[in-house]
Amino acid sequence: MADTSDRATQDSPYFQPEHEMLRQTVRRFVETHVIPHADAWEETGFVPREVLREMGKLGLFGIRYDSAYGGSELDTLATVVLAEELGRSGYGGFAVTVLVHTDMASPHLARSGTSSQKAKYMPEIIAGTKITAVAMTEADAGSDLAGMRTTARRDGNAWVLNGSKMFITNGVHGDIYFVAAKTGEPGRNRDISMFIVEKGTPGFRVARPLKKHGWLSSDTAELAFEDCRIPAENLLGEENRGFYALAGNLQNERIVLGAQAMGEADRAIELALDWVQNRKAFGGTLWDKQAIRHKLALRASEVAATKALIHEVAWRDARGQQVVKQVSMVKALAGTLVNQVMYDCLQVHGGMGFIRETAIERMARDARVQSIGGGATEVMLEEVAKRMG
Repeated sequence: MADTSDRATQDSPYFQPEHEMLRQTVRRFVETHVIPHADAWEETGFVPREVLREMGKLGLFGIRYDSAYGGSELDTLATVVLAEELGRSGYGGFAVTVLVHTDMASPHLARSGTSSQKAKYMPEIIAGTKITAVAMTEADAGSDLAGMRTTARRDGNAWVLNGSKMFITNGVHGDIYFVAAKTGEPGRNRDISMFIVEKGTPGFRVARPLKKHGWLSSDTAELAFEDCRIPAENLLGEENRGFYALAGNLQNERIVLGAQAMGEADRAIELALDWVQNRKAFGGTLWDKQAIRHKLALRASEVAATKALIHEVAWRDARGQQVVKQVSMVKALAGTLVNQVMYDCLQVHGGMGFIRETAIERMARDARVQSIGGGATEVMLEEVAKRMG
């Protein structure tokens, strides 16, 4: 089946030639270095670091970062292209491993770091020789950032962290962690600060790797901080202003997750079309059944509409426009739609859709978290509703 995403990029008023070049680079990398090996990564539970270093060599980890550190200084639309193509790989665990590093963790350093912090860490982050994670979620504090309990107190020339973090992508094999902790007085729930914590710091450990329903090739962990002392200069950004840094980057994170989800949906529809056009049943193919044709046509229409919204929101974001409501719409729509697409695409595969060797079975499991991670659909809809008045 012919893929239409290239033509959509070329004809779009939002994308430029550099975006198309990036799309082709990512797609070639995925076809050559990911798809032939990613089933094995699902078994081991992580993406090999040499693969990530190869992505760094291609410049895929510095798309929007300063050229002084090896970045390309592109825009939000470039990030969307990367996320869509990683989603199209069909391996959500691989995709989120990369996107946490590029668009959910390292932006905290790029935006809030001092010149010395960025000089120390950004070149290796962009090169892929150091992989990052962001540690804000806790077992009792997910979308509600103000509910976190991890604390940091100043002690001379150091900060001392105590607490735990949950559901941390790249948590097992990461190298640099951007950790959120309460630093204000009791009752001041938004007094949160961000800190740089390197792997191997005394008092910091991976409490346990987590076994998940999907995204199996993404290493995910619970982290523990027990009198973890870090240098005072590892404070990232302003003291007690981390809440706003986290909230600000969630906008970028949600655009990225929406784009990833629609890349996954595109690929699922491609797989379903190939299946129904070749599967013989009742004297013809499944494609001959109007109910199946119409079901896939409706889902393809919904995906195209949602992608159009994502592209417009990314274009506006790249121009510094306020898009909080629209980003919340993107996350709610994409997280819900990708699961509906996976349900229908698995359904038309019949019994084979329930077998682990079938790509659609893995993709359906991977998609489930898209309506949870990065802001649950219900939270996103509340964000939209608050801005409708």
